[in-house]
Amino acid sequence: MTDDGNRPHRFSEGQGFDEDYSDFSLDPPELSVDPTKVDPVDSRVLTDILDQRNIDPEDVDVEKLLDVALSYMQINRFEEATGAFERVARYAGDDDNIAQEAWVNKGAAHGQLEEWDEAIGSYREALKLDDDSEHAATAHTNLAYALWEAGQTADALDHAERAVELDPRFPQAWYNRGFFLHERGLNEDAVNAFDNAIRLGMRTPGVHEEKARALEELGRDEEAEQAQQQADDLREQAEAELVEEY
Repeated sequence: MTDDGNRPHRFSEGQGFDEDYSDFSLDPPELSVDPTKVDPVDSRVLTDILDQRNIDPEDVDVEKLLDVALSYMQINRFEEATGAFERVARYAGDDDNIAQEAWVNKGAAHGQLEEWDEAIGSYREALKLDDDSEHAATAHTNLAYALWEAGQTADALDHAERAVELDPRFPQAWYNRGFFLHERGLNEDAVNAFDNAIRLGMRTPGVHEEKARALEELGRDEEAEQAQQQADDLREQAEAELVEEY
């Protein structure tokens, strides 16, 4: 969550590749398209062309295509990832689990591009398939974040609450719940949510900083200072590890 330049952003901001790599593709050969026929501004055109070919879904290895889409994410090719994930969802057939995973990841790719309306749409598509699955908690917590980023804050807490309900051992869901509770001035509940996130393994400076902010609002200044110190220590540790690595 972030509402200013000093607040942590849940998505990483990779720089991607130089323009020299514009023709690079991980797509399977059967899904290749003549790039001279593609408008690079239109992220949907590849899927449309493939649909026009009437490719038999049985000829597409959906799991392989999902791996390709995830690989795009790993190398910060988020635009290509959105198209690949949509194709996974289209070719998944009756496999709602893979289709839902694809929609959730497509939403995450749009989030990396700060395309919040598209991210929201992808998460909603995922939840249409199943609101009580292994991917539903992630869809809800990511949808809460995307709604907040898009300025649609009214429903954000509801989705954060639903994520915790679906998976009470999901630290990111507790973090998001704490964030939205704090935004509404419910700081005692927010502190409890942040504590749950920490107990479940979240070890980021951000969660301690958010806890410190909520504690300050409650007038618990000594505890707030301790939480901020934990955030500072974690940040220094991460910086030291980065220096050692390089």
